[in-house]
Amino acid sequence: MMANRFTDTLFQLIHSLEKSEKRHFKLYIKRSSAKEDLKIIQLYDALDKMEEYDERLLLKKMPEITKTQLANLKNHLYKQLLASLRLLKTHENVDLQLSEHVDNARILYNKGLKIQSLRILEKAKELAKANQKFNTLVQILSLEKKIETLHITRSTTEKTEELAREALDNSEHINRVTRLSNLALLLYRWYVLHGHARNELDEKDIKSFFKNYLPADVNAINGFYEKLYLYQSYCWYGFIRQDFLMYYRYSQKWMNLYDEQPFMVAIETGHYIKGIHNLLNSLFDLRNYQKFDIVLKQFEAFSKTPAANDHDNFRAHTFIYINSAKINQHLMQGTFDEGLKLVAEIEQKLEEYDLFVDRHRILVFNYKIASLYFGAGEYDTSIDYLQRIINGPVDLRIDLQCYARLLHLMAHYELGNYEIIESLIKSVYRFMAKMKNLTVVEEEMFAFLRNSFDVSPRLLKPELEKFLDKIKHLEGDRFEMRAFAYLDVISWVESKVYGKTMGQVIYDKYLKSKKRNYNGAFLLKEPKKAAV
Repeated sequence: MMANRFTDTLFQLIHSLEKSEKRHFKLYIKRSSAKEDLKIIQLYDALDKMEEYDERLLLKKMPEITKTQLANLKNHLYKQLLASLRLLKTHENVDLQLSEHVDNARILYNKGLKIQSLRILEKAKELAKANQKFNTLVQILSLEKKIETLHITRSTTEKTEELAREALDNSEHINRVTRLSNLALLLYRWYVLHGHARNELDEKDIKSFFKNYLPADVNAINGFYEKLYLYQSYCWYGFIRQDFLMYYRYSQKWMNLYDEQPFMVAIETGHYIKGIHNLLNSLFDLRNYQKFDIVLKQFEAFSKTPAANDHDNFRAHTFIYINSAKINQHLMQGTFDEGLKLVAEIEQKLEEYDLFVDRHRILVFNYKIASLYFGAGEYDTSIDYLQRIINGPVDLRIDLQCYARLLHLMAHYELGNYEIIESLIKSVYRFMAKMKNLTVVEEEMFAFLRNSFDVSPRLLKPELEKFLDKIKHLEGDRFEMRAFAYLDVISWVESKVYGKTMGQVIYDKYLKSKKRNYNGAFLLKEPKKAAV
C-alpha cells in the first residue's frame, strides 16, 4: 500500500475531479476568463497529465512562466476550480444551497433591499429547518434579527417575538448537539489512541470521562442530530469497554434514526456509512453470523445507490468498510483462502483512493490481511504485512501495535525460526509490558512459547492441552476478550491439539454457532433507556 503521492494542494484537487467536473470546468473557464487568463488551462492540462507532482517538469512544459508567476497562476487556478465546483454542485447539496441563500440575502441587504433580503431569509429558514441544518439557521436568524433591529420593516410584534423565541430554542439545541458531538469525538479519539480498555484502571478512567462529559439534560434530547451524537457516544463507550451488546444496541439505534427519517441518508451520508460499519463490527464481535450477512448485503446494495456515489469520500469509505466487513466474515468463518482473493482488489483500490484513506485505516487493513495469511498458513507473507505495522509509527492503536508483534512472533514460531524466537519473545514482552497491554492470555502465551522449545514433539501435545485449558475459561472475561477478538489464540491451539487446520477449527465453530443463531438462541434486544 503506497504512501501518499500527492504533495501539492492544487494537484490533489485536480486529481480528485470526476469526468463531469473536468468537463464543466473547461466550459466554465472558457466562458468566464479573458484570453490572457487562459494560461491556467495550459497549467490545468499539464497537471492533469502528471502522475506525480514535479515542479521542475512543470516549468519546462511552460517555459514562458517564471517560478514566481507559477505560484500566482496556481493560486488563481485553485480559486477558479472551486468556483466551478460550487456552481456545479450547489443544486445537489443543501449546505451549498443555504450558503447561496444567505450570501444573496447579505448582498440584497447591503444594497438597501431589506424586504427582498428578508424574503430570501424566510425561504432559507424553511429549508434549514426541513433539513435540520441548525448551525446555518444561526446565521439566518442572526441576519434576520439584525435587519429587524436596525430598520422598520413593518413586521408585527408577534413576528418579532417569534423570531426571538426561535433564536433561543435554536441556541439551546445547538448547545446540546455541541456537547454530545464533543463527547462522541473525544471517545473516538480515545479509542484511536489506545484501543479497548485494558484493565480496571482504563475502565475507571473511561467511565469517569463519560459521566463528566454526558450532558445532564440527556433525557430532554430531541431531533436527529442530538440523538445521532448520543447514540454514537454510547457506541464508542460500549466498544471501548468491550460491552459488545451495548455497542450493538446503540449502533442499531443509530441506523434506526435513518429508517425513521430516510431523507437524512442523502443529507448525512457520511454518518450513515459509518453507522452501518459500526453495526457490522458489533455483529462481528458478537459472532451473530445471520444478521451480519443480512446487513452486509444491505450495505452492498446501498453502495450502488446515487447517495453512496455522490462524491469520492463516500465511494472510498463505502468500499473500505464493505471490504473490511468481508475480511471479518472470512476471519469468523475460517475461510482464509477465500478471503485472500479479496486482497489484490483491496490494494489496487486503496492505491486509487490514496488521497481519501487515512493512516489508521491502512493500519487496520494491514493487520486484517496479515491475519488472513496467517490463518491460511502463509506465514512468510503474513510477516511481510506485519512488518509494515511494526516498522511504522507507533502513535496510533497501541492495541494493534502490540498484537501485530505477537502475531509476528507466532508466525516465526510456525516457520520454526527458533534461533530468533527467544529474542523476539523478550522484545515483544517488553513492548507489551511498556504499553501496559499484557493480559493473562498473553502472559500464558509467552510462558507456553518459552517452555515449548525444550519439549520433545512427542510431549508437545499434552503441553498444548494444558495451555488450552488455562486460556479457555478466560473467554468470558471482559478484559481478556480483547486478546481473542484480535488474535484467535484458542482456535490456533485447538488446531494443533486436534490435528486440523486453523481454518477447519473456526469453520466447525461457525457451523455450530450458525445453527444456534437460526434456532433463535441468540436474540438481540433493544435497550429500554440509556444508562451509564
